[in-house]
Amino acid sequence: MCDPDVLVIGGGATGVGVARDLALRGVEPLVVDRDGLCSGASGRSHGLLHSGARYADSDPDGAAECLEEARILRRIAGACVADTGGLFVRLAGDDASYFEEKRTACQSVGIPVETLTPSEAREVVPELPAEVEQAMRVPDGVVYPSRLIAANAIDAGAHGAEVRPHAPVESITVQDGAVTEVRLGGTAETTVTPEFVVNAAGAWAGRVADRAGVSVEMAPTRGVMVSVEYDGLGPVLNRCRQPADGDIVIPHASEAVLGTTSVPVDNPNDYDTPAWEIDASVEECAKLLPPVAEAPVVRSWWGLRPLYAPDEATRGGRGISRGFVRLDHAADGVANMVSIVGGKLTTYRRMAEATADLVCERIGCSAPCETADRALLGADDPARLDEAVGTFDGQGPTDVDITTPV
Repeated sequence: MCDPDVLVIGGGATGVGVARDLALRGVEPLVVDRDGLCSGASGRSHGLLHSGARYADSDPDGAAECLEEARILRRIAGACVADTGGLFVRLAGDDASYFEEKRTACQSVGIPVETLTPSEAREVVPELPAEVEQAMRVPDGVVYPSRLIAANAIDAGAHGAEVRPHAPVESITVQDGAVTEVRLGGTAETTVTPEFVVNAAGAWAGRVADRAGVSVEMAPTRGVMVSVEYDGLGPVLNRCRQPADGDIVIPHASEAVLGTTSVPVDNPNDYDTPAWEIDASVEECAKLLPPVAEAPVVRSWWGLRPLYAPDEATRGGRGISRGFVRLDHAADGVANMVSIVGGKLTTYRRMAEATADLVCERIGCSAPCETADRALLGADDPARLDEAVGTFDGQGPTDVDITTPV
């Protein structure tokens, strides 16, 4: 293993996205993860490709960002995404004024919306309940995180990056205001001396920062996803109400992913996974799509949202868009380290670009970002993507029914 220009800690979408971005600019990065790629928040998400509609009323800027990034992913990500469309559905008893606020907000942001009557909504999804009062069509979609991360890893590697799963960071040495070396364990068992360090460790970003003597205050929350047998759903279904447990159903080929909950977690390595969260998600999602109440459960899993504590305190909790935060640790006395936290899977590319911009400014690289305009290498070849998922031990539970790792 050669000493990299930049060490990226974290093998989720953002970390591997940073490696791809830097490699395309001519920088030589090394991206490491303590487990396989896709083992954290990215691979344990519900897999929604956000149109921005979910945040249009609470965070118009964040919604516009989602809309733009989803359009980019449809252009560059091939078989890593599915353009399913989505419906926001108001049921009897849900606040009619909230539906109108949501629709108006979407139109203000520029999100295409089409209002549907109950009968029109059932033409799209025949098994919607009789309690449907209103619906609107939005350009939501589905992202398959295992494939997306594999595609970024393929592209990064083809342009000079090294990708090493199962290489946990054991120590970080800081001298004279800069990281001088990082000790890696696992399959790496070596010490590297990078010019710059990117902390993209998600819910574990605070623990990585601690090793460098800086502070990143994280406030992760857990959320459960439940995949059930359900063939041919079509669009993403969103309950049109203030965000709450069990308000989204994500279509896969022969399954539907139901979610989710939001419960604070103290320790990302050790947290409860109670059965009531599974039951609550199924019960609530069944109000939106009744057949899932009796559908066989294929699998369930929990993911951790990598939320930045000061940001969450300011925003006031669930229902407010979770943006991303870039922390330049030069302000903390470590000149060559940055942490990137928060955000959404849909916006991983923009998070990577913002991080790579800072890194390049510091190391003297003037090459521009190209990731929005260049298709991910291998993205239109599902077999190649799935082979890479196997190579990088990158299978997450979200899309295990879609990918076939070799």
